[in-house]
Amino acid sequence: MPRLDFGKAAPKAFRALVGFDAAARQGLDPALVELIQIRASHLNHCAYCLHMHTNDARKAGENEDRLHMVAVWREARHFFTEREQAALALTEAVTLVADGGVPDDVYAEAAARFGEQELAQVLALICTINTWNRVALATAKVAGTDERR
Repeated sequence: MPRLDFGKAAPKAFRALVGFDAAARQGLDPALVELIQIRASHLNHCAYCLHMHTNDARKAGENEDRLHMVAVWREARHFFTEREQAALALTEAVTLVADGGVPDDVYAEAAARFGEQELAQVLALICTINTWNRVALATAKVAGTDERR
């Protein structure tokens, strides 16, 4: 059964989410943005967003080794900076928040690596990609059909 086109069915909500996403990205390193979006998409099993953001990361110059290691970053820490590791850990905790909240040590490590404003931006980005993942999954978006083009 075909599912609704969220952007057409709820244009104000869609535009608000696009605006929230754009605001969340402001001032963040584009490589970090993509790593966060890739990791959340892994955890949420969102093939549509995972395909989109790995392609975006490649276009932005991200190397294949790092892209392959995002899912197992804890075992491949040497591929990622301490800031990226802190952001990936926070991404996991916020994405899986129902499994035990955001542990104090994870939050403290992120707070030690990012200033308050930048940490807020990272948190906002984690929230936006989780929302996008849920919209894509609920509306059965198909990987490889990036509609932004």
